[in-house]
Amino acid sequence: MMKKRLGQQMLDNKIVTKEQIREALRRQRLHGGRLGQNLLSLGYISEDQLETFLQRTPYAPQTVAETGLDLEFITDLALKHVVAMQSFQLTDLTARLGLPNNIVDEAIELLRKRKLVEVQDATQFVRSSFNFVITELGKVRGGELAEICRYVGPAPITLDDYREMVENQSIRNILVNDASIKEAFSQIVIGDGLLKRLGPAISSGMPMFVYGPPGNGKTTIAETIAELLPEPVYIPYALYVGGQIINIYDPVNHYPATEAEPVGGKDIPVDRRWVLIHRPVVITGGELTLRMLDLEFNTIAKFYEAPLQMKANNGLFLVDDFGRQQMDPQSLLNRWIYNLDRQLDFMSLHTGMKFEVPFDQLVIFATNLEPKSLVDEAFLRRIRYKIKIDHPSEIEFKEIFQRVCQTHAVQFQEEMFNYLLEHWYRRFDRPLNACHPRDLINHVVDMSRYHGESPELTRDNLDMACENYFIDV
Repeated sequence: MMKKRLGQQMLDNKIVTKEQIREALRRQRLHGGRLGQNLLSLGYISEDQLETFLQRTPYAPQTVAETGLDLEFITDLALKHVVAMQSFQLTDLTARLGLPNNIVDEAIELLRKRKLVEVQDATQFVRSSFNFVITELGKVRGGELAEICRYVGPAPITLDDYREMVENQSIRNILVNDASIKEAFSQIVIGDGLLKRLGPAISSGMPMFVYGPPGNGKTTIAETIAELLPEPVYIPYALYVGGQIINIYDPVNHYPATEAEPVGGKDIPVDRRWVLIHRPVVITGGELTLRMLDLEFNTIAKFYEAPLQMKANNGLFLVDDFGRQQMDPQSLLNRWIYNLDRQLDFMSLHTGMKFEVPFDQLVIFATNLEPKSLVDEAFLRRIRYKIKIDHPSEIEFKEIFQRVCQTHAVQFQEEMFNYLLEHWYRRFDRPLNACHPRDLINHVVDMSRYHGESPELTRDNLDMACENYFIDV
């Protein structure tokens, strides 16, 4: 059960006035962002007040009506679970459906009236201890339901509740500061100038275009940004839209987080149709196709799988190696130009129904191709931050080399490092790449292991590593 929209909540609690809401909405149209952030920027609310109203804990529904589902749907889903269990108690079905006992009990009672389940053992007079079993008629009906839709999981939530939760957990509401940025990037060698540009870009939650020559840390920087995303978020196991089920939770891209105590204490039940996860990080590369950005209907299971960008909501979506996908880059940009501009996406069911979903994620396009050769000016306008990751300086290259040596228990030697620069870089006018120290030291370690020796920086080892690694000499 979700709450009223943010603006209405604040009005009801007399935190803001209607005129202040209207002014914040005008500012939102000009500058974008969420209503709460615009109220904050105008000085009408404090950060503490905003955090109070951006309550992220979904509380369990108390009635069937509060689920947004009808009892018939819940009963049919319960029966499909019962087919798998054969015999069960109330708490077993409650755990599977993610709904409170009183709601599940209504579904069981309906199943009993229709002779689809029956009580096998009721030696105790506590209803929660009754043992139920499925009847032959129940097995037949369960099979018929499976032919219509094979989804057997927690009860889905409504589209309106999903939209509101995504808004309350918006990636544009995250707060990162200079200290957290420096700490996150302390594990990699990165210049202060680049850090100063990355900080505001990450904090804004707006799209980024990260480009530059290959092998200099674009993907590593994007993955480090992902680790910076604060606070876990709730996502639903599934959505119920237009009589259809859309599966959202994906163990490949979603990692459960430790459940926090709800505001109000342990006695407030959490809606178990939602799962608390670390902010999602979806990474895709050359395998990305337009089809992966639309709902995928499983013709056998008869329910939908959410597209990648929907699974990335409230998190990060990294399009790596942009320009090398199995489609024209312009096709992707045309598909997303409205999404990036309005933070909205549109989906279509096979029934013809179209609906709107949030597009709330930090999108990073990473490429080693020249941006102007990939995209037009209209698209670049919608990417607020364009950040070039260039070759490291000799000082930065040396620091990277030293760190790699330390990681692999190889003693760094200044003389050998200078030999490497002079003989294998300056002599051939070869650019320094941030990935070279790691790759060259790995060659040294491989050769030493093969010969049963401790890895060591010597001229012979460095020469052999470079001969194996570089191909233009």
